[in-house]
Amino acid sequence: MRRKLVVANRKMNGSLSSNKAFLEGLLIGTQDFPNADYSVCMPHPYLFQAEAILKNSPITWGGQNMSRYESGAYTGSVSPGMIKEFGCEYVIIGHSERRQRGHDTDHAIGERFEVAIKAGLKPIFCMGETLEEYEDGITDVVTIRQLNAVIEEIGVKGLAGGVLAYEPVWAIGTGKAASPEHAQNILSFLRGHIELLDADIAENIRILYGGSVKADNAAKLFSMPDIDGGLVGGASLNTDEFVAICQAASNVYES
Repeated sequence: MRRKLVVANRKMNGSLSSNKAFLEGLLIGTQDFPNADYSVCMPHPYLFQAEAILKNSPITWGGQNMSRYESGAYTGSVSPGMIKEFGCEYVIIGHSERRQRGHDTDHAIGERFEVAIKAGLKPIFCMGETLEEYEDGITDVVTIRQLNAVIEEIGVKGLAGGVLAYEPVWAIGTGKAASPEHAQNILSFLRGHIELLDADIAENIRILYGGSVKADNAAKLFSMPDIDGGLVGGASLNTDEFVAICQAASNVYES
């Protein structure tokens, strides 16, 4: 069984004091839940704080985005090497909020996936459909297009260096989570597509679900055979709520 992974995407939230309370609370709250993996993706200015508090603990940390370039005249951008220098294990790429507001393209995100791996980071690659695309019944077309853009850049074996995350855009921050059955169907479809190219990669790669994951739906989501954990947004702003999601992931192995 693939080990569950729960990732907090704190987005553009936090302060030195609130981050400290969250991170220290997470260390204490998850100490009795050793059967899953946990990570926190912080705004870039606070990566130093995540490193200081989480270093030498079981909890990893990461960035929320990164440039395709190692250095240069890219004002306001952050390079993969800068993120890695703060001890990050993960970096989120392809999030719908970056696709929509940052105008990230499928091709550019594929390039980021490759660059992240070269820098020693594990990219968490997000894909998902809008409400209009969902209602048009083209979720499979959209997600495969997004996934294939990465595969075309690095080859199917290159996926092994990262994590995939299915995040339907209509469920992000809306409180309207995809049903466990819908999420399972899409993740199974994505895994099946990868299996056609490389069965070993398909068997071992972790695919997360993101989009209004909460304490009250986490256990059912994580019980699905192809859902390997969650990318958690809003619920990661509350320590107790996020710890409860982590507990649900850990408990899967005890059931």
